[in-house]
Amino acid sequence: MVWLLALAIGALYAGGLYMMLRKTMVKLLIGLAMIGNAANLLIFTSSGIVRSKAPLVPKGAKTVEPPFADPLTQALILTAIVIGFAVLAFALALVRRTYEAVGSGGLEDMTEE
Repeated sequence: MVWLLALAIGALYAGGLYMMLRKTMVKLLIGLAMIGNAANLLIFTSSGIVRSKAPLVPKGAKTVEPPFADPLTQALILTAIVIGFAVLAFALALVRRTYEAVGSGGLEDMTEE
C-alpha cells in the first residue's frame, strides 16, 4: 500500500512540476494545486498507514493504548488543505485580473515591449 501511495505522490509532484512549467497561467495554478495535494499525501503517508482507533484516553487510564491514529498529522493536513484552498482562490483572482488587464492568459504576453 505504501508503494502505491509513493507512486501517486511522485506522479503528483511530477505532473505538478510539468504543469507549472507550461506557458499559461491556468496550467500554473493547476500545477500549484497538484503539488499542494502531493505534499498533503506525503505528510499523510509519512505518519504511517495502519488501521487503528481514535486517540481517545479511556476512563481510568493515563495514556492511549496503541494502535491509534496520529492526530498531529491529521491536524496538519486539514490546516494545509484550508491554506492551500485560500492561496488557490487568491491566485485565481489574480489570474482573472491579469487576464482582464493583459487580454491573454499566456505568460509570454505579459512582457513589456
